[in-house]
Amino acid sequence: MLGFEQLYVAYSPDVYRFASWLAGNSKDAEDITSETFVRALKKNHIHHPLDESHPGTAPPAQQTLEDQSDLDWMRRTLQTLPEVDRSAFVMRVQSDLPYAQIARVLQLPESTVKVKLHRVRALALARDLSLL
Repeated sequence: MLGFEQLYVAYSPDVYRFASWLAGNSKDAEDITSETFVRALKKNHIHHPLDESHPGTAPPAQQTLEDQSDLDWMRRTLQTLPEVDRSAFVMRVQSDLPYAQIARVLQLPESTVKVKLHRVRALALARDLSLL
């Protein structure tokens, strides 16, 4: 079984990305990520200090600058969508979950999930984004 530090290092980037797509801004995403792991820590009563020597997970600065405009547009676009559509998109693109699993999580028919994801992809393709 993994300790808290290993869980944090392994899953915090994914939790942050998911929170970022849903919240639309980095401050709220950081708060959501922190709260997620604080709750997990309290729930499991694991109290080990975090080692500050783990590697950073930030992408290289050049890549960040090149993608920022597209990401900003995509975030703004996603914020206009209903939360269920945003969640389906993030689960598929960021977590690579199969349609059936997304449908179970969102309690929707699989065909509905496919249509929702197709519509989000169509928005991105209209902008010629390679994010999807």
